[in-house]
Amino acid sequence: MAGRCARVLQAVDTEFTADSVEWCPLEGCRHLLACGTYQLRRPDAASGSKGGLEVEEPHVRLGRLYLYSFNEDNSTSSLAEVQRRDTAAILDMKWCHIPVAGSALLGLADASGSIQLLRLGVSEKSSSLLQPVSSVILEEQCLALSLDWSTGKSGRASDQPLKIISSNSKGQLHFLKVNESGPGLQHVASWQAHHFEAWIAAFNYWQTEVVYSGGDDGLLKGWDTRMPAVSILTSNRHSMGVCSIQSSPHREHILATGSYDEHVLLWDTRSMKQPWADVPVQGGVWRLKWHPFHHHLLLVACMHSGFRILSCQKTTGGMELALLEVGARLADWAYGLKLVNTSPATSLQAMVDDDGEGHARSQPKASLLDRKSGSQNYDYSSYPDGMNLDSSLLATCSFYDHVLHLWKWEAS
Repeated sequence: MAGRCARVLQAVDTEFTADSVEWCPLEGCRHLLACGTYQLRRPDAASGSKGGLEVEEPHVRLGRLYLYSFNEDNSTSSLAEVQRRDTAAILDMKWCHIPVAGSALLGLADASGSIQLLRLGVSEKSSSLLQPVSSVILEEQCLALSLDWSTGKSGRASDQPLKIISSNSKGQLHFLKVNESGPGLQHVASWQAHHFEAWIAAFNYWQTEVVYSGGDDGLLKGWDTRMPAVSILTSNRHSMGVCSIQSSPHREHILATGSYDEHVLLWDTRSMKQPWADVPVQGGVWRLKWHPFHHHLLLVACMHSGFRILSCQKTTGGMELALLEVGARLADWAYGLKLVNTSPATSLQAMVDDDGEGHARSQPKASLLDRKSGSQNYDYSSYPDGMNLDSSLLATCSFYDHVLHLWKWEAS
């Protein structure tokens, strides 16, 4: 859309491959950015022999959590690292949308099959630090692939329990409750949801007994956590693995989903037979995120194809999606805007291979400025707390070139 542009403010080498990035959503902390990384350490040589056969050491999945602070007045380096913490490889992470016991909480899903909670505190030097407060191993010998908090919608009732839903590489979902006084994690239920990897799990923020999941079997499913054994929804509308889901925190009944099939679908949760809108985005949709203040904007992480910003607007026939911005690829600036398609259509086939390590691998691409190969995750928020309606900060991270980018998206 004319009058909008994205420009890079900063690029940071994360050393390990970066796959998750999240701005803190709490007032007074929105200048803080967390970045999670994943590195597969391969053994250099056989560790020994058994019965005349060489035995290799198992691969180790390493991770590192970074915490950055954004300083708008610092012209030389907008993001300053305030903490790094070595951990198991991080597959996903989310901030709780509300303070818990007066503090910000960050949840991590990691390669040990665990969910970790870290609390934001203050060090002796008055800098922000993330400190572990609770963890639970959901399943042995698997990867925890995603998590979501039940707190996405503002106006949570005081008696509403604080909940987490998580998915893993064995196709299972795990339902947890958080004891807010601790805080501590309590495992409530687990169930088999998909035949292959359950890439994503997410709450319906308006009805938090309901959760959704997406798997490598190409299915989008819905579940009632009060009776989790049987799905209340099964859709095969996506033609490949479903790897991103987010309920709108601003508008009831609106659900966005994305897939390796390179399409973003917009649903009315009251009638899930067909999506309201279908937009091809030229890249497998690894993550989706609604803008925290601009209710109609949806950010899309498109793996090997950069990021997209979509506009979700009401029409006489329901809702429609239109492309506003294409980022991280020079060639994409000529890409057309007529992308709204409210009827079923043949999906584009993504050129994606599975690397067997919990991420998709794109075909090698030549580098064009900030065009990046590999799986990518993105987050989207605004800064400072006094919101500027004409601009937003955008953080993106790319898997294979281990780079965190900070962008400003603004009206010219």
